[in-house]
Amino acid sequence: MYSQLSRMIHRIKTIDSHTAGEPLRLVIDGLPAPEGRTMLEKRAWAQKRLDHLRQSIMLEPRGHTDMYGALLTEPVTRDGHAGILFMHNEGWSTMCGHGIIAVSTIAIERGLIWSKQEGRPATVQLRYDTPAGRVEAEARVSYRGDVVHVESVRFRNVPSFVFEPSLLVTVGARKIPVDIAFGGAFYAIVDAEAAGVPIDAAHLPELRKLGMQIAREVENLRQVVHPSDPGLTGIYGTIFTAPAQLPDAHLRNVTVFADAGVDRSPCGTGTAAVMAVLNDMGLLLDDVPFIHESIVGTTFTGRVLERVEVGERPAIVPEIAGSAWITGEHTFLIDGDDPLRSGFRL
Repeated sequence: MYSQLSRMIHRIKTIDSHTAGEPLRLVIDGLPAPEGRTMLEKRAWAQKRLDHLRQSIMLEPRGHTDMYGALLTEPVTRDGHAGILFMHNEGWSTMCGHGIIAVSTIAIERGLIWSKQEGRPATVQLRYDTPAGRVEAEARVSYRGDVVHVESVRFRNVPSFVFEPSLLVTVGARKIPVDIAFGGAFYAIVDAEAAGVPIDAAHLPELRKLGMQIAREVENLRQVVHPSDPGLTGIYGTIFTAPAQLPDAHLRNVTVFADAGVDRSPCGTGTAAVMAVLNDMGLLLDDVPFIHESIVGTTFTGRVLERVEVGERPAIVPEIAGSAWITGEHTFLIDGDDPLRSGFRL
C-alpha cells in the first residue's frame, strides 16, 4: 500500500470525500507505514516523522485550514481490518467519527479493505484500531450492476462520558458554563445562547475565536486526562449547541477543533460527547434516536448501545450513523524546490 518516497518529489495519492458536509482526504499511497505496537505509538511516530507531509497535504495550496485527513495503517489487533490515524491543520487527532464513515465508504467502494469478490451482502462489517480504541463499523451497501455503493455507515464508538459538568469559564465579561465530555476526544460543550453567539455561517469568525478561547481556558483550569488511558489528554475542541432548525433534529451544533478549524458535519465524536452530557442530565432515552444537526443542515443519528463505566464515571457506548460521498481521486506533488511545499495558512 505504501510507496518509497523519492528524494526530490513526493507523490501523494489521495481520495477525497465528504461526510454530511465535512471534507475528508484519505491518503492511500505516498507515506511510509507508521511504526508502533499501539495506535498511540503509531500516532507518536507519525507526529515525529510525517508531520511535514501532513502539513503539505492538509494546508493550502493542496488543502485548506478546515481540511481533515485519514491515513490507513496496519492494524494492531489480530482481528482488526485496519488502523486509522487522523490528521488536521494542527496535528494528529485520536478519533474522528465523520472520518470513520468516510473511510468506510472509500474502503468498500474502492476495494481497499473489502472486495465485492466476497459476495453481495447487504451489510459489510469493518473493525478499525484507532488511538482512542477499537471502533466497529457496519456499512449498508447496494449494487448497481458491478458497482458497489455504500448507502450509509454506522459505527460503535468508544465509551463516552462526562469528565466534568458545569465548569464556569470566564471569557471577557461572560461566565460561561462548560461541560467537559469525551466521545473519542475531549470537548468543551457550551450553549451558544449562553456564549452569546448564534450558530450560523455569518458568525463563524466569532465562533472560531470564542471556541479557541474556551478550550484554552478549560485547559488552564483543569488537567483533562482519560481515567483509563493517560495517553488521551487535552481539549480537542469546543462544541456550541443550540435548538435545532430541522423539524426532526434534536439539537444544532458546530464544533471548533484543533487550531480554529470548523467542522461542517455534525461531528461524530462530538455527537457522542453531547450524547454523554444528555445522558448525564437524564435526557437521553434508550429507545429514541438522537438526531444531531450541523451548521450546514446535515445530520448524524446517534443511539445508546450500552451503559458502562469508565473508571468510576457512568458512560455510554454510542452508535453514530451517517453517509459519505467520494468527490475525487488525486495525485499531489510535493517538489523539494517548491517554496510552499510545507503548506501555508492565512
